[in-house]
Amino acid sequence: MKQTVALGLFSGGLDSILACRVIADQGLKVVALKFVTPFFDYDLLEKKEVYAAEVERKYGITVELVDLSEGYLDLLRNPLHGFGKNFNPCIDCKILMLTRAKELMAQYSASFLVTGEVMGQRPMSQRKDTLRLIERDAGCTGLLLRPLSAKLLAPTMAEQEGRVDREQLFAFSGRGRKPQMALAKALGIKDYPNAAGGCILTDCNLGGRIGKYYSGAYTPDSKDISVDDVNLLLVGRQFLLFDKYWLVVGRDEKENNRVASSWRPGDWLFEMTTHPGPTALLRFGDAQVEEQHKEEALNAGAGIAVAYSKKVNGKARPVEVTVTTGKGCFSQVYKPIAESVFQLWRIE
Repeated sequence: MKQTVALGLFSGGLDSILACRVIADQGLKVVALKFVTPFFDYDLLEKKEVYAAEVERKYGITVELVDLSEGYLDLLRNPLHGFGKNFNPCIDCKILMLTRAKELMAQYSASFLVTGEVMGQRPMSQRKDTLRLIERDAGCTGLLLRPLSAKLLAPTMAEQEGRVDREQLFAFSGRGRKPQMALAKALGIKDYPNAAGGCILTDCNLGGRIGKYYSGAYTPDSKDISVDDVNLLLVGRQFLLFDKYWLVVGRDEKENNRVASSWRPGDWLFEMTTHPGPTALLRFGDAQVEEQHKEEALNAGAGIAVAYSKKVNGKARPVEVTVTTGKGCFSQVYKPIAESVFQLWRIE
């Protein structure tokens, strides 16, 4: 008899681990889908095999990474169900993930979907009425099984068809984690992460920064926001020179490399020629800076980078900076700008 396959939404947290294991331990094949975006776990795309092997070793779960970035960036423009406390569209986020998971069911010959949601655990996205709304809007009514709270919900098709034994499912609810921890112990799962939000959009500072980008604060036209733009928003010190030109300044070698690798034609890149110091990038420099303000913007961008460069006798000194624009490259000595001036342009 052909083994039944389920697709699980896998965040990497305890609830999703348990949900996948509860179904797999009934003899079904579970493929866990780990969705990533620039706002959560995007770095895992660089180490897919290592991550998959670690999850298999720790939890006995087969996981595959799915990049959800393209649809997610569009979603943030106008989520149907709005935002949470910050710039987090939690309900629409879950709908998007389930919609994508449903699209992938045929690829894996899957019969139903699994999530680790627990009724009442989160006030915005895990109320009973919201759980129904999410599965309805994702087109997953009857397909979506929530093993940890299944006995508090109507039976799904997988249960009605006898693919899953409802008696082996649970009735967890609320924000407490003791039932999940007890279940983890019973299943031999020891090394699992603590409960914590891993989405950058829930952070009041970083989420707010991204919200400002979408509102047009960083550029007159944010319709073409890219993954590179988001990654740049999340690194280094951020400034709006003269309240309109977006500058990013690295804080260490790792960030300097990220800033430099984000350069694309039309940006202005500032690098210390010989003196130790940060790398800075003015996004959209060629397109945004008017010709009559070009020298002023160059002095400001380079001057901030110089101000953060290595001090001599406790003071920043003029140093040579190599500037790369979409039109060429040149080197010039620039003076540091006073901190009292450029801190007025700082974005938190």
